[in-house]
This record gives sequence, C-alpha cells and structure tokens, in this order.
Amino acid sequence: MSGNKRSTGYHGGSVDTVISVEAVTRQAAEIAQKIEASDLMALANDDPYIVLEDLHAGYGQMEILHGLNLAVARKQSLCLIGPNGAGKSTILHAIFGFNNIFSGSVKIGDGPQKRDITNLTAQSKLKQAGIAYILQDKSVFPGMTVEENLWMGGFLKDNPSQAKEAAEKVFEKYPRLAARRKHQAKVLSGGERRLLEISRALVMNPEILLVDEPSIGLEPRFIDKVFEILYDLQHNEGKTIVMVEQNAKKGLGFADIGYVLVSGELAIAGKGDDLLENPDVGRLFLGG
Repeated sequence: MSGNKRSTGYHGGSVDTVISVEAVTRQAAEIAQKIEASDLMALANDDPYIVLEDLHAGYGQMEILHGLNLAVARKQSLCLIGPNGAGKSTILHAIFGFNNIFSGSVKIGDGPQKRDITNLTAQSKLKQAGIAYILQDKSVFPGMTVEENLWMGGFLKDNPSQAKEAAEKVFEKYPRLAARRKHQAKVLSGGERRLLEISRALVMNPEILLVDEPSIGLEPRFIDKVFEILYDLQHNEGKTIVMVEQNAKKGLGFADIGYVLVSGELAIAGKGDDLLENPDVGRLFLGG
C-alpha cells in the first residue's frame, strides 16, 4: 500500500484509509490531557456511585491498567473508547472481578462512605453488589430455549422459583422475547440474541450494568434498538451503565460521559456530547 494513504479515523473507512492501531495510539497519546481526580468527580456530578482509585490491573503478571481513576454517578452512563489494546474491556473485567488487581481499589455506594469491593469474586459482585456483566455477542446458550437462558441468569437466586418469577417480569417487559420463549436461542436473530443477553443480566435486578461492545456484529437497525433498550434501562429503570463501544460515535452519542483510553491510561475525559465535538477525538475515532 502507498505511504500516502488518506486517514479518515479509527475504524472509519476502507482498509486503505483507516489509521493503524499503532498510529492511533501514538496520536492519541500526543493529545492526552492532564486529568485530575476532581475533573472526573465533576463529570460524575460530584456524587459518584462507582469509583476506581489508582487502579493497576491486568492478566497474570501483565499490567494493562496503570493507575486508572474512574467516577460514575448513579443512573449515569459512561462510554469507554480507544484503540484496540487500550485497556477498555480490562476496566470492565477489573470492576467485575475477571482479572488481577495489583493495587488500587474499586468502590461503590452512595455518599462519601463507599463499600470496597475490590477483592470480591464475580459471583459476589453480582449477588451482593448488584453488578452485572453483559458480554460480547455469542454468550447465550444456543441449545437452550429463551426461557431457559433467562432462568440461567438467575442461577444465584436463593431458589429456582425466584429466577422464574424474574424471567416472567422480563417477558412482560419484552413481548418479542415472550413470543419466542420456547424457541432455542440459536434460531434468534442477532438483535434478538443481544436482547436476550441483556435481559438475562436483568434477572438478578442489578444496579450497575457493565456492557461490552453492545453493537458488535449487529445490523444498523438492530444497533439502534439495542441502544433504545439501554436508554430505557438507564433513564426509566435507573441503571448505572459503564460501556465499551467500538462504534465511538454511537457510544458517545448515547453516554453522559466518555473516557478515551490509551495504553492503559486515561487520555481524555468529558461529557459525551463534548467529545463528539472534539476535533481530535473526531479525527481519530469518529471517522472524520
């Protein structure tokens, strides 16, 4: 390929026009801003519900996050964007307990006295701390029915009847799933599978939703529907959402606040709408 290819942004054009991950990482590091903890608190309305303090985390002995801070208010949404390998999903994993935390803390709660949940297991974080993780696509059980998949979402309930009661509430909320309750999950459309993945997480009635790439692999019409569902969960049911989204324009357009991650560190933080208008963010991540 020519060395004079035109760059139109990360994941924003043909193979010949997309900036390489290495170039995006380098250029994003060049525009990184000095971000104080007070800046993050202000974005969280000075009343955060989720707080990460000086978090160092990764996999095995490899550190991916280097002193990361994060603050999100109750009923607020945060979208994490950045090049591949920046540490976006690692943040979700650290909050939920899927990786190693070397130092720093994860805390949740209203007011100044928050609960330190850094070392809780993923199961404890789901059952006791009200945190649910919605994985990327293909996390449903294809050979099980829609109904059975929902029951599996309530595996930490004290007895199976509670899971079934919660599943019925999901069916009341989403008639589309109710109409397919006896169908095996493998016959669902991509949008229906994503709805099932989200709904399965709701069976435990979590306060916090960690959402990993909600638009991945979906047609545009299904993407819009998924974001409508997430909007309803935040604004009508009061869920707090921390999201990783490769479609930066869609994610920042949805979220109250956005963070740009580069090499495991926070490079830029701001309101979602402000990041959409930021020319550097637009050049690197929004395809223009």
